[in-house]
Amino acid sequence: MSQGKRYENAVSSFDREATYAPKDAVATSKELATAKFDETIELVCRLGVDPRKAEEMVRGTVALPSGTGRDVRVAVFAQGEAALQAKEAGADLVGDSDLATEIEKGNFNFDIAIATPEMMPVVGKLGRVLGPRGLMPNPKTGTVTDNVAKAVQEFKGGMVEYRTDKFGNVQVPIGKASFDEEALLVNFETVIEELQRVKPSGSKGKYLKKVVISSTMGPGVKVDENSL
Repeated sequence: MSQGKRYENAVSSFDREATYAPKDAVATSKELATAKFDETIELVCRLGVDPRKAEEMVRGTVALPSGTGRDVRVAVFAQGEAALQAKEAGADLVGDSDLATEIEKGNFNFDIAIATPEMMPVVGKLGRVLGPRGLMPNPKTGTVTDNVAKAVQEFKGGMVEYRTDKFGNVQVPIGKASFDEEALLVNFETVIEELQRVKPSGSKGKYLKKVVISSTMGPGVKVDENSL
């Protein structure tokens, strides 16, 4: 069955205009994940913020209780003892200017970049290549830190980053289709609670304007915001 046919069948199997309670939306997304690989289940929220205003930018990290279900590759910019601690904690890539050189060549074989504060002058020069990919270390997300070992363990253990795009959307993976419904629901609730916790004071009107759950290859399932 082609991807297009599979998607069409998924779309026709449920009411796309209806809104569902979180538990039902999670269950439906799992049912619609019919690809031959273990699809990622993602949560997308349209927030009532103006991302053009720095004070309304929503960004941070949240630890998913059920984990992400994927192998997260972590690169660490560090020297000396910090570099050794990063390696012992399980970092996949560790280096300083040599790591920066590899990245400048276009080698991006990692999902998260972490740096010690003293390495930021080196990392800062990579802003034009790391920034557009969402890989630039930032103190707000815990990826610029003196405790690189802890950061490596957290991100490998289920910590994920979130941030609003230019339209005010936040997209966060909440697990895999192979997870049971309860595990996905716990991750979903954790992310929603985190987004509500960091609601900017300048946000007016409805904050959670639209909430959708979908699998990698499946259509979006709308969540009833009034149930959150």
